[in-house]
Amino acid sequence: MDQLIELFKHLINPEWIIEHGGLYLLLLIIFAETGLFVGFFLPGDSLLFVAGIYGGLLSEHFYNVPFGVIMFMISIAGVLGNFVGFWFGRKSGPLLFSRKDTFFFKKKYLYQAKEFYEKHGGGAIFLARFLPIIRTFAPIVAGIVQMERKKFSFYNIISSFTWVFSMMLAGHYLDKAFPSLKEHLELIVIILILITTLPVIFKLFFGKAKTPHPDVNE
Repeated sequence: MDQLIELFKHLINPEWIIEHGGLYLLLLIIFAETGLFVGFFLPGDSLLFVAGIYGGLLSEHFYNVPFGVIMFMISIAGVLGNFVGFWFGRKSGPLLFSRKDTFFFKKKYLYQAKEFYEKHGGGAIFLARFLPIIRTFAPIVAGIVQMERKKFSFYNIISSFTWVFSMMLAGHYLDKAFPSLKEHLELIVIILILITTLPVIFKLFFGKAKTPHPDVNE
């Protein structure tokens, strides 16, 4: 049990992921967080930002490929993650709304993503990339409501590249402008988590609850 808790602490620590797991673990986490409902707790935004700061280290440990190639590979992982979520939603979506809550699956997040999708339409796929928890369930909900495949693919690809490149380039260039940035990573990660999760937390606790509909395919 203690080992499991320790692993969980590491998985939500972007700096540990970069230093110990390298690009392989980073790709796996981005893939899981953007399409597998068990990945909703993973630190996508802060992980990408820290990955930008450690871009040189990532490149060095992966055959010295250019930083741009690293960002491209991570973007593709995000695209593939969403496609898996979309496929999963199309195949088994309605069953999720009748599934009981577990530690890794909370039905309230699914309803929250559904409401977000209904409000913003296809653009929800783009906007969801920048919102923790929501980005995990948005592609699943898009599959549930039978979103047109070409439309989903367009927003999926654009959103993944925009999200990954913006976050990583921000970390990369801020590190160049402020070389001491690495000394304050814990504080920066906390600030990033607060900025990205506060809207979701506010909606969760203060937003009006949406009444579940029995027909989720409407």
